[in-house]
Amino acid sequence: MKEKRSLITCALPYANGPVHIGHLAGVYVPADIYVRYKRLRGEDVLFICGSDEHGVPITIKAREQGCTPQDIVDRYHKIIKDSFARLGINFDIYSRTSSQVHEKTASDFFRKLYDEGKFITKETEQFYDVQEKTFLADRYITGTCPRCGNPDAYGDQCEKCGATLSPEELINPKSKLSGGELVKKKTSHWYLPLDRYEGWLGRWILTDHKEWRSNVYGQCKSWIDGGLQPRAVSRDLDWGVPVPVEGAEGKVLYVWFDAPIGYISNTKELLPNSWKTWWQDTSTRLIHFIGKDNIVFHCIVFPSMLKAHGDYILPDNVPANEFLNLEGDKISTSRGWAVWAHEYLDELPGREDVLRYVLTANAPETKDNDFSWKDLQTRNNSELVAIFGNFVNRALVLAHKYFGGRVPALGTLTAMDREALDEIPALKASLEKNLEEFKFREALKDALGIARVGNKYISDTEPWKVAKTDMARCATILNVSLQICADLAIAFEAFTPFSAERLRAMLNVGLEAGFDHRKGEQETENTFREGECAALHTLPMGASLAADGLVLRWDDLGRDTILPEGHTLAEPTLLFTKIEDEVIDAQLQKLEAIRQARQAAEALKAAPQKEECTFEEFEKMDIRTATVLAAERVPKTDKLLKLTIDTGIDKRVIVSGIAEYYTPEQMLGRQICILANLKSRVIRGIESKGMILMAKQGDGKMRFVTPEETVVNGAQIG
Repeated sequence: MKEKRSLITCALPYANGPVHIGHLAGVYVPADIYVRYKRLRGEDVLFICGSDEHGVPITIKAREQGCTPQDIVDRYHKIIKDSFARLGINFDIYSRTSSQVHEKTASDFFRKLYDEGKFITKETEQFYDVQEKTFLADRYITGTCPRCGNPDAYGDQCEKCGATLSPEELINPKSKLSGGELVKKKTSHWYLPLDRYEGWLGRWILTDHKEWRSNVYGQCKSWIDGGLQPRAVSRDLDWGVPVPVEGAEGKVLYVWFDAPIGYISNTKELLPNSWKTWWQDTSTRLIHFIGKDNIVFHCIVFPSMLKAHGDYILPDNVPANEFLNLEGDKISTSRGWAVWAHEYLDELPGREDVLRYVLTANAPETKDNDFSWKDLQTRNNSELVAIFGNFVNRALVLAHKYFGGRVPALGTLTAMDREALDEIPALKASLEKNLEEFKFREALKDALGIARVGNKYISDTEPWKVAKTDMARCATILNVSLQICADLAIAFEAFTPFSAERLRAMLNVGLEAGFDHRKGEQETENTFREGECAALHTLPMGASLAADGLVLRWDDLGRDTILPEGHTLAEPTLLFTKIEDEVIDAQLQKLEAIRQARQAAEALKAAPQKEECTFEEFEKMDIRTATVLAAERVPKTDKLLKLTIDTGIDKRVIVSGIAEYYTPEQMLGRQICILANLKSRVIRGIESKGMILMAKQGDGKMRFVTPEETVVNGAQIG
């Protein structure tokens, strides 16, 4: 075991849908970059993740699809796990919170705190669905948002305006299960008294961890300054880890309490004999990679749980990212506005590194950022192809053309050679500093900077021209160029592992292997469901034995000579290829179809109900049938029609704003319904007596309310 040991966790993706680019940019790609870098440095790293498989949204989806919650999580666990593997995100284990190991670990954790009196018990009134005979979680309660009027807001959040809500704030709350009215009923739950840890958290975060990202530090400070309140650790539900206390039937551990314990249980599943080294040895550095919506849980709640337990180390850093938008609009899984990882991999095969590269370049590290397909195309074509790939291809092709595919001899270095070689160590130092400080966007610029140095060097020296008169000088130029290619194979291993592997194959070199943490672990009987234990290899993508006896290490980066004279090179191939317009247009058309479908669905939604009126107030309205006798546009207006109508009791004029939907010719002879006793008013110099009844959808288009069949004019409606 090396002296430096890091336990890296990623937020457990929720297994009620696939992962999308927002998840990847916010959590999983930066974590994988950091892990690969640390392993290249020769440090001991454990990379832990798994599916979060409990909670209300999963039960809702199961109910909607007529299957069990287990069916839902089994389906999405596989999709998510496969997406990570295909993107080269190599966890040491990717398990799940529905495993037996997790249930026991979470139960034991709760029971220790329970036995030591670390919880408080509170009786509260919560919404209860009488028809379904069950307490309702916030997500099972819908109503009108008090902020924006959205009639389909949830009891915990309005997805239209983004407001955080409680069920009590909703207007006309109803059960999502039965659609019926709700009552309040008393229930008891256990709470973690976060207020008891407020002083300690203030010192631990605000004093001891000022190096945390400003967005993380600021959110923590806001929570602590606002005063912490006890938080329920159990809830009334039948899907989850049962509360391991007598008399707690029908109650499970709240998913926010249950899920982070998954980091511990997944480690135990992988390393049943040595897991404590990673969780209870203070020489281990614990780092959580998460999105900003998880900051409070990983910086306030989970540390309080660990502190209450007493046996575990605390996180050293929590490099949380902000949110990634898509084409200028907020990514939303419920609206389908996302680029799903598995669909990208299917539709753009062989371009895994392009996505990794672009998501890193646009990473929302301290503020929200945007992903666009045009930007992906531009970065691929102008950076990966034109700078990185172009340099590597020129260097290798020329080495094969002039020196038979071997590294040529290095002669006397000129000032131009020295200048190029001397830039690499400086870029390496900046690259290391940025990676250590979780500044992955800047680190990627450093790595590409090495390619820029190589591209400029080979363009300035023009070895294809030098070869005509001075083969020795040409040899030196290509030797230097090939050393820079080796630098790139090291520097880009963390960012674009598939391309780095291909580059190593062309250079005919291996990569120093990482650690296999399962070595030495005794074989244990596998009592889990098939596929439950999902341990993956721990080596960086493409780690291999030495080819020709040559293996690349991080310490090689920036050395004048990495590839020795005479070293055999493999045939060159293109590292990257251009992305053509039609590929991007297809993706944009796909998004536009999603946008149009969403707008159509919004148009069909009913407007919020107006305030109640009494029967006496309704009786005052005289609604009758009428027929249009004449119609003409009101001069100098775009929206108004002047209609002469027969109401059965008189002939009158009504001015109506329907000219953008109906022409005068379309109105002639049409039978309509009107509010006959509306007080008249003058519009554009015309006295208008009454109002036509129209139906208005969310798209704004007006449609007539008419009798099912023609009736006499003046027939009353009521």
